[in-house]
Amino acid sequence: MGIHASFQNNFIAPNLSDARLASKRAYRMVIDGKSADALSGKLIERESPGHRGSIVGEWPAGSTADAALAIGAARRAFDDGRWPQMSGAERSTILHAVAAKILEHVEELALVECLETGKPLHQARGEIGYCADLWTYAAGQCRGLEGDTHNAIGANRLGIVLREPAGVVGIITPWNFPFIIVSERVPWALGAGCTVVVKPSEFTSGTTIRLAELALEAGLPAGVFNVVTGYGPEAGQPLAEDPRVDVLAFTGSVRVGTQLASIAAGGVKRVGLELGGKGPQIVFADADLEAAADGIAYGVYHNAGQCCISGSRLIVENSIRPALLERLLELSRRLPFGDPLAQQTRFGAMVSRPHIEKVASYVSAGVQEGAELLLGGDMVAASSGNFFAPTVFDKVRPDMRIAQEEIFGPVLATIGFDTREEAVALANGTAFGLSASVWSRDLETAIQTTRKLRAGRCWINSVIDGTPEMPIGGYKKSGTGRELGRYGFDEYSQFKGLHMTLGRGEPWFQH
Repeated sequence: MGIHASFQNNFIAPNLSDARLASKRAYRMVIDGKSADALSGKLIERESPGHRGSIVGEWPAGSTADAALAIGAARRAFDDGRWPQMSGAERSTILHAVAAKILEHVEELALVECLETGKPLHQARGEIGYCADLWTYAAGQCRGLEGDTHNAIGANRLGIVLREPAGVVGIITPWNFPFIIVSERVPWALGAGCTVVVKPSEFTSGTTIRLAELALEAGLPAGVFNVVTGYGPEAGQPLAEDPRVDVLAFTGSVRVGTQLASIAAGGVKRVGLELGGKGPQIVFADADLEAAADGIAYGVYHNAGQCCISGSRLIVENSIRPALLERLLELSRRLPFGDPLAQQTRFGAMVSRPHIEKVASYVSAGVQEGAELLLGGDMVAASSGNFFAPTVFDKVRPDMRIAQEEIFGPVLATIGFDTREEAVALANGTAFGLSASVWSRDLETAIQTTRKLRAGRCWINSVIDGTPEMPIGGYKKSGTGRELGRYGFDEYSQFKGLHMTLGRGEPWFQH
């Protein structure tokens, strides 16, 4: 398919002769502090989604046996105390050193992330820097992890709540933000004193492997941070099945998350899930329309819409609907997208051809169900890479598939409202509850609306914003548990109640 007529001037064709595409990077798993090939010898090759025909990465296709070796290494490293029995100060020093290593390798890591995911290089560079901040925050907080005391439970009694590390943590991460999501989990697990086995996506394993290697260089003991690569059923599912894993943290689809949770339940294993989203962006009539249009575009097109906290539903007050859509369409038509390596690109390629075909099927379903397609809706320059045009729908009904299901592409569904109560009902009217935005100049309107939204991450007059201090997680089918902030350490901690009797208590049996 050729370039859509609406985007002739702002689609940036990939430069397939770019020197940065010339060499394939070969990686090995990290198990017990050493580089490891798959026992089978099998490999996975990764073609750059934004540069058709360019193989940019290669890593082992690990199996259940490889996962078992990684789990065994993490179990030993926990049980012998080499990591959990360190002081918080010692662990903090090493985590700070990992953050420094990340900053030393920003350009290398950003290029790998760009080529494997298809996201713009400048975006990847910013994400790597943010991840160093995640590690720095966790490093500082892990020195102050505490339990609790109860001094008012009786004259001769004292209660202490001890915080202890939960054990071995299995972490399964997706392909859309591989470095961010591993950095939202591993530093908190390590900071709590746990050891980890990470199974990254088979599409985007390079930066996770490099992170584990950098952590070893920073002084992390062998076996504390292991990476096994491969496909989910062979390399990921064992993290839910193996009784040597105490906690499972999964980020991905509802379908896979519920399957893994069901498996983990058989072993009474603690599970944290960050699953799908269908984020609403509620725009009231008093909003700054220029700022709102820019934020809406960012919310739906960021990372080509492949973002669980994407603002994919525009819920707009009917009195300003035409004016806001006019601004949004004008911006969408000018948005530079295409080659991930080009500096001016704002969103790049999608992860794979099957995924882009799935997005296109949602667009077809929207048209068939009666929504009005205002812009885009199809692939662009398919011979060069996996590119999809910025797409905007209007006249969407809340019961349509494009209003209810997670599309995971640059596709916006617009729904109108007249009252605040109607806006809240529309926003809450899906199975998801991961994120939401409210746009209004009236602080009371914004706050009171946000308080009624069933979503774990909310913004007022912004979107896809984040900081290590603030917790993240979902309501409803968007998941369970919380990551980041001080709450994130609780996910990887056990709490033990210790009751002490001071002096001699009353005898139970009187002679």
